[in-house]
Amino acid sequence: MRNRAGPAIKVHFVAPPPPLRAYVTALYRTQVTCPPGTAWVEDWLHPEWANLRFLGAARAEAGIGAEALQPCPALAVTGPTSRAIRVRLGPGHSWGIGLLPLGWARLIGAPADAYADRIVDAKADPVFAPWLPLAAALAASDGEAEREAALISAHLARLLAEATPIDPAQETAIGALNAALVDPEVASVADLASRLGMTVRSLERLSYRAFGFAPKLLIRRQRFLRSLARVMLDPALTWLGALDSRYHDQPHFVRDFRRFMGMSPSAYARADKPLLRAAAQARAATLGEAVQALHAPGAAEPG
Repeated sequence: MRNRAGPAIKVHFVAPPPPLRAYVTALYRTQVTCPPGTAWVEDWLHPEWANLRFLGAARAEAGIGAEALQPCPALAVTGPTSRAIRVRLGPGHSWGIGLLPLGWARLIGAPADAYADRIVDAKADPVFAPWLPLAAALAASDGEAEREAALISAHLARLLAEATPIDPAQETAIGALNAALVDPEVASVADLASRLGMTVRSLERLSYRAFGFAPKLLIRRQRFLRSLARVMLDPALTWLGALDSRYHDQPHFVRDFRRFMGMSPSAYARADKPLLRAAAQARAATLGEAVQALHAPGAAEPG
């Protein structure tokens, strides 16, 4: 998206091959061009599942919630988040991989709550050593988008084939919990436990280990994101018109907005959102959802 005074941002989403769709929401390529005299594009990313971002030579800074901005490493891994991420992106292109909770469990193997609301340098954490060859290959590539997407898909397939299998019952439970969280009819922890046939305590253990947070917070986050996504796709909507049916009233929504985005809805509405605006439209057009955390696991063919 471009205007005379603003930056040009192009976000291109690629649906993963069918065998990977239970694990990966999307591959995405972000190209930033800054206006003359401007070093950065700045925005806020809403809470989401885990992402790996291959920045290469592109400069970026980020901070979660109230954290100060810090330079991002060449391969930045963000665990599942419950707070907005403030980002600054310099000119250039980068790739990202969005992981569903089952993708984290299969391809990362570490407890998700150990990385929740954190950005880590993959080179400094041995958990992410299997991803370093992909970072090196992307850094050495010629920048052609289709070849790079194929490179990423091939690496994902290889990691999946080499990953230690997890218990089939656990894999089924993670997928079922993910599917329940994207269902607007699920409104409480009791609903989740009943849907999965689990005790609340077992559900909580699974939720922390594979999703990063307590189930109560995840339900609250999903409700908020459903409302936010409607406004992202249709800025003409009022907040009141976008509210999820599970909100009791507008003050209830405002409290959640402050919890997850660190600002009021009115402050968010006034802020320029060049990256989110471009990403939401492109993601919805390619994958059917404007927000990563609303993707159903193993989603159908993109529209």
